[in-house]
Amino acid sequence: MIPAREPRTPRDAARLLVLDPEGGAFEDTLMPELPRFLRPGDLLVVNDAATLPASLRARTASGVEAEIRLLGQIEDSTWKAALFGPGDWRTPTELRDPPERVTPGSVLSVGESLAMEVVEVSPDSPRLITVRFDRSGEDLWTALYACGKPIQYSYLSKDLALWSVQTVYAARPWAVEMPSAGEALSWRILLALRRKGVRLAYLTHAAGLSATGDEDLDALLPLAERFEIPGSTVEAIEATHVFGGRVVAVGTTVVRALEGCAAQHSGKLIEGAGMTGLVITKNFSPRVVDGLLTGIHEPSQSHFRLLRAFTDETSLRRAWRHAAEIGYLGHEFGDACLILREGPEK
Repeated sequence: MIPAREPRTPRDAARLLVLDPEGGAFEDTLMPELPRFLRPGDLLVVNDAATLPASLRARTASGVEAEIRLLGQIEDSTWKAALFGPGDWRTPTELRDPPERVTPGSVLSVGESLAMEVVEVSPDSPRLITVRFDRSGEDLWTALYACGKPIQYSYLSKDLALWSVQTVYAARPWAVEMPSAGEALSWRILLALRRKGVRLAYLTHAAGLSATGDEDLDALLPLAERFEIPGSTVEAIEATHVFGGRVVAVGTTVVRALEGCAAQHSGKLIEGAGMTGLVITKNFSPRVVDGLLTGIHEPSQSHFRLLRAFTDETSLRRAWRHAAEIGYLGHEFGDACLILREGPEK
């Protein structure tokens, strides 16, 4: 699959591959046609997490260059992070030199204005660390936005601006990488859905790191991530199912939040915040989500494996071969796929 190398203009000028999970048929269309495949009474659930400038250029106490990629906030000034060696996004992660090993108490400096202390090194990987910044609250957020840049990968053509990795409905800065399934959703599409009678609901999920290039660390991904589901979204989902509508998740982060919450509460969706380490495989049976709008991902990626919970692997691979043959683009600025069961007519 060819990766998209930069953001599209306009953002909704993406292809859309619509896959029937029951019959295995698929159709090529464009993102503005999305409302054609949804019905009045369906519910689209999006992740409204804004994307942080989560890549920080740093130096160890011995002066060696490093990159810190934030993974998620634990509390105020304490964060989980992944440590990278010298270099930047232009070098594929799997080809970068390993970082200098750090130990609890080590100090990492970000420019002249920000520093962090390593408070824990994970027993699972020496590159997975917990750090405590030397400031908190508004001062920390100001420093992060002044020093940080968006996380990006070597298939991209140029440095990304922070605004280019936000969805149109981005709100709280929780995500370290963009919840990219919603990147191609424009206000034009959302308005067309509303006019058709498709409702929109929100949750916030701290979308995490997609890859590090380190085989051992990548095997641990996705890590447990925090989420928050408002009461209005719980009510909207319950009402949708009662009246025969379908709940369509925009992205795998929405699936993890909804299904992870339900799994923790005996199948019932609960309002509030939580953490989920749920890994969805082909044997997983969704309890909340009836369909999925997602990006185009390589069969080797964890996102692809998650899709097998929504359709059989033969149909999925056949659709993906077709997408590759006619030039669909992959990764965060790429094309999209809708997997949606027909469901009962109301």
